[in-house]
Amino acid sequence: MLTDSVHKTRALGLISGGLDSTLAAKLLLDQGIQVTAVNFTSPFCLCTSGGKCHAAEAVRDLDIPIMIVPKGRDYLKVIKRPRHGYGSGMNPCVDCRIYILRKAKTLAKRVGAKFIFTGEVLGQRPTSQHLSALRVIEREAGLENKVLRPLSAQLLPETEAEEKGWVDRGKLMAIRGRGRRTQISLASEAGMEYPCPSGGCLLTQKEFARKVKDLFENKKRISTNDILLLKIGRHFRVGKNKIVVGRNKLENDRLSQLKSRYDYMFAVLGCGSPTTVLQGPKVKKIVRTAASLTACYSDAEAGSVLVSYGRDAFEKSIVVRPISKEGAADLRI
Repeated sequence: MLTDSVHKTRALGLISGGLDSTLAAKLLLDQGIQVTAVNFTSPFCLCTSGGKCHAAEAVRDLDIPIMIVPKGRDYLKVIKRPRHGYGSGMNPCVDCRIYILRKAKTLAKRVGAKFIFTGEVLGQRPTSQHLSALRVIEREAGLENKVLRPLSAQLLPETEAEEKGWVDRGKLMAIRGRGRRTQISLASEAGMEYPCPSGGCLLTQKEFARKVKDLFENKKRISTNDILLLKIGRHFRVGKNKIVVGRNKLENDRLSQLKSRYDYMFAVLGCGSPTTVLQGPKVKKIVRTAASLTACYSDAEAGSVLVSYGRDAFEKSIVVRPISKEGAADLRI
């Protein structure tokens, strides 16, 4: 038991903003459980867009309070050296769930929740949502038999919440597998609206995972800006130096905002051009390569191209020939 409250039973729910966790909260609300939601955010989450947290949108109609909690810099250590390995990319799914549930356990005590619940569905995710993984996660989070999964509860061993009668197991679900037809049908019957059917993590995407792995291998002290840069532009590696080339105006503007005072910026002025950022040691030796990549992705006519560059402004220039597409591919992360 997380707390010995004599008041109406309260539960803490891990809400991602996807349909499953929202529906899990609704099932418990229908049983008269008081629900407090928590959403653990990270730069890798796909349930945030346009500056909006989908989890906050998801709980609005349910009229329940939500805490938005950043995972923190220590989460990078989990990604870098996961005890239980990776999924399809650089996604440390099992270690991530352990990390989140440990934090949720502390929050549950703070808000007076008797138990924690999630929107997990048995067999939906191959790495972290099969029975043996769920048991490992609970054990290492210090929450054995204390995490309720309402959507698959009837397929799983009884939890403390069910054994002690805080929750009616007969009103919970027996959903299994990757499809969401049942959940969508239940949501439709209940008149529920939800921002997105499922959550998602950039770390599962192979191209993004390569960028993360490259960053960890080539930089010891990683900043928030380093992580944010991974989400935009074309990335190239020349030794210990990284070159990021914008793909559109939005990315060009973002690159200008995220560059550090030590980074060099490049552009072909007077025509359609990417903004390019060059990072790393001894950047002066890599200026020509960065300029050639900038020219390659610009609208400049073939031949010699004047590329402007500098740290704080485009106060310098260099004439280069655009690197070939094959040459660019060889450097691309």
